[in-house]
Amino acid sequence: MDTPYGSVPLPVWERPEPQPRAAPVPLSRAKIAATAIRLADAHGLDGLSVRKIAKELGVGPMRLYDYVTNRSELLDLMVDAVYAQIAQADRHSDWRATVLAIVHRTRDAALDHEWFVDLLGARPHLGPHALAVGESTAAALSQAPGLRGVDELQRALGALNAFIVGALRREVTERRTARSTGTDVSAWQAALGPYLTRMLETGRYPTIARLVIDGAHLDAEETFHHNLVTVLDGITARSHP
Repeated sequence: MDTPYGSVPLPVWERPEPQPRAAPVPLSRAKIAATAIRLADAHGLDGLSVRKIAKELGVGPMRLYDYVTNRSELLDLMVDAVYAQIAQADRHSDWRATVLAIVHRTRDAALDHEWFVDLLGARPHLGPHALAVGESTAAALSQAPGLRGVDELQRALGALNAFIVGALRREVTERRTARSTGTDVSAWQAALGPYLTRMLETGRYPTIARLVIDGAHLDAEETFHHNLVTVLDGITARSHP
């Protein structure tokens, strides 16, 4: 199919749905994506395949290729369905409140769909809902004091996105590790406690000792919020007199 960019196929979001046909099981891209999301939520992306999705839908695998041409398009649809959830975040007159709402909604979505974090951090997602979330975030952040012009907005968005990706991957990785090992953070710390105590008693790690002994032990949500506010404070501070 020719496009303004040459012979590159139109993105899946711009291609019309296949014409309905007489079949026991009606299909749509939304239905396929919803089924794929359920499977990925239960088994991760490694457990996801066209054959498994087709079996779950009660159709032959080849029918799915009328709607998506490959796995990448399937993932694009899944990701954009998650962004549709994020796009429901409340909008506020205050820029900071809007950004906080969107980012916390992103965290909620990532914890509901852990596979989502595996698809963050590479090239930007460009589905319609992903673009809507990006537009709302950029529009809100552009109102922040201290940001001058598009270059500073780009840097601010880059810093914010880097925090989101890193924080969410860390939190989801810990959850996965706890499940796979049967050991949560507290149990892991208790198991390594004697070793760590011996190492700290050498006096070679005084700052780490302070962090371990005197540092606050915040829960994940509180830590995420505190660090997010810190990032917003930093990236919106005036860098020039």
